[in-house]
Amino acid sequence: MSVIKACLWPGLLGLCLTLTALGFSSGDKLSTFNLVYLSLLGVLLLLERILPFEDRWLADDGQTSANILHTLSSKATLQALVLFSGAIGIAGWVTSLSEDGTGLWPRHLPLWIQVVLGALVAEFMLYWAHRSAHETRPLWRLHAVHHSVTRLWVVNTGRFHVLDSLFKVLMAMAPLVVLGAPFEVLEWMAVITAYVGLLTHCNVDMHCGLWSVIFNTPNAHRWHHSRIPAEGDRNYGENLLVWDWMFGTWFLPSDRRPPADIGIEGEMPPGFLGQLAYPFRAWPPRRRR
Repeated sequence: MSVIKACLWPGLLGLCLTLTALGFSSGDKLSTFNLVYLSLLGVLLLLERILPFEDRWLADDGQTSANILHTLSSKATLQALVLFSGAIGIAGWVTSLSEDGTGLWPRHLPLWIQVVLGALVAEFMLYWAHRSAHETRPLWRLHAVHHSVTRLWVVNTGRFHVLDSLFKVLMAMAPLVVLGAPFEVLEWMAVITAYVGLLTHCNVDMHCGLWSVIFNTPNAHRWHHSRIPAEGDRNYGENLLVWDWMFGTWFLPSDRRPPADIGIEGEMPPGFLGQLAYPFRAWPPRRRR
């Protein structure tokens, strides 16, 4: 069983990326991504019942509908309107500069190297966007919607206030667009983030080992949801934790489990609309110290 638990995280992510690459090479990108994403979601939902990390997180918290609506509003709407329409138009213009030799992006390199470079650049901005959401009161009001969950499972992976998501998307994509990264790099960044997000939030008992040194794994991210700021204000990376290492916020103690009692101090409205309005009618308190 230990071997299975150790293989789950790299195996599922590697399989998803391989299937996506094969599908992308055939030209049917949207259908490929949707199929692989939904398949991963289904597998993780099943594993959460068979091999849960926290049994108490299996109990219904009454937030499934709100979680799904947040996911649809923050992911589908923002990526469709911001990334695939507005940002890509600018990317095309900047890419034309790169083709003329005036751009900064190394488009001559193999695509996989460009994706790695894109991940490092985007993760630097995501790190500071996420960290500022914990350290800046107005941004925390938005981000508190995500941290108000009392259990972690795949369905609340995309539970973000739409403005919180907008802020992070713009921070991550802006430098890539300005540098002239091709559309394929932006595309792969969105794909990787989607898969890693599901794996990060799932309530599945995985042994990630050294993967947690580089990548944002469920083992590392569960600490990020701790109510205690000394534990929760850590591991800010979206996909990679290299910038957490660089700036001293990597946190993964080996002598104890992350807390199962997660959330924020104070009440969060139970409904989707109330949660959208919450940041504008209250000053959400920080997590308990």
